[in-house]
Amino acid sequence: MSKFLVILYVVCLAASGFVNGSIIKKEKDQIRVFELKKGDLTLKVTNWGATLISLLLPDKYGKLGDIVLGYDSPTAYTNDTQYFGATVGRVANRIGGAQFTLNGIHYKLIANEGNNTLHGGPRGFSDVLWKVVKYQRDGDRPKIKFSYNSFDGEEGFPGDLLVTVSYILSEEGSLSIVMKAKALNKATPLNLVNHAYWNLGNHNSGNILNQVVQIFGSKFTPLNDQLIPFGNFSSVKGTPYDFLKPQVVGSRIDQLTKTNGYNVNYVLDKNKNDDNEVKVAAIVTDKRSGRVMKIATNQPGLQFYTANYVKNEKGKDGFVYQPRSALCLETQAFPDSVNHPNFPSTIVTPEKPYNHLLFFKFSTTHAPHGFSES
Repeated sequence: MSKFLVILYVVCLAASGFVNGSIIKKEKDQIRVFELKKGDLTLKVTNWGATLISLLLPDKYGKLGDIVLGYDSPTAYTNDTQYFGATVGRVANRIGGAQFTLNGIHYKLIANEGNNTLHGGPRGFSDVLWKVVKYQRDGDRPKIKFSYNSFDGEEGFPGDLLVTVSYILSEEGSLSIVMKAKALNKATPLNLVNHAYWNLGNHNSGNILNQVVQIFGSKFTPLNDQLIPFGNFSSVKGTPYDFLKPQVVGSRIDQLTKTNGYNVNYVLDKNKNDDNEVKVAAIVTDKRSGRVMKIATNQPGLQFYTANYVKNEKGKDGFVYQPRSALCLETQAFPDSVNHPNFPSTIVTPEKPYNHLLFFKFSTTHAPHGFSES
């Protein structure tokens, strides 16, 4: 009986195109790159993982540069372990113990980081082929929309799920990423993120320690040694996590010896009128290039990560990425929310769909006055 189950499991993996950590050739042959262009902004994405692979825009001198880390070939993303630019799910970030209970049913997931599940499991949404359902390269509103049908039991999660991700260039210097999902038959946890690695100085300009960040989050979720939240909230005041006023990234990063840099979820400050309204989450400025990136979202959290575990990663143009070579600013639900009833719920149902709005506004200017470098 056990032998039969093993064979059945392998057959199911083969049917989904994934055996022994690799994808079948048929899937690789279907990987494509799509370009969106509006004004001076050019964006490229691939249908593998609905992944953002480049974003080209000018610096303050008018020189174009790519500010997203990644690879030269779209097929290289099939072997990516850093989640460069990927759409991550079914549940991004970590689920403690690779398990949760929902509606009285205990679900055991596939652990892929110690005893925990990270970014949806060994083959999450970042490692599947998405379908292109709409594509307009240029014009007034360049847009591409991807869809993916996640099956009941995929990586251990319950229920069939229809997911869409849209990249939209709605106005000059702006990028919108809209992530939606509908549970078709069962309740399920869901937390989608875009895992772009940003370096406003250009992807190959080295570390981001001199870039300036402001995060509109007065609290963060403290973590244990496995980066699983304890379940409480702490004030950022008096800690290296305080970016309420703009701060140079490298000014206090060496105080974070356990994680070798920033890797923390911020509780974004709520709007007074509506918790679900879009609010500004973060602003990043690179004084050298003059580029500024403003991020807004309707999500409750923001993961700030400084590429601490990127090491000797050969990327675009042969450039080798190292730790602290980029910033990830992932708008999200809180990590391990499904195991913390006091956290905002991540459960979607057929009656309660998922809608994640993420907006970027890029501009070019000299650094604003008052930015602290200490």
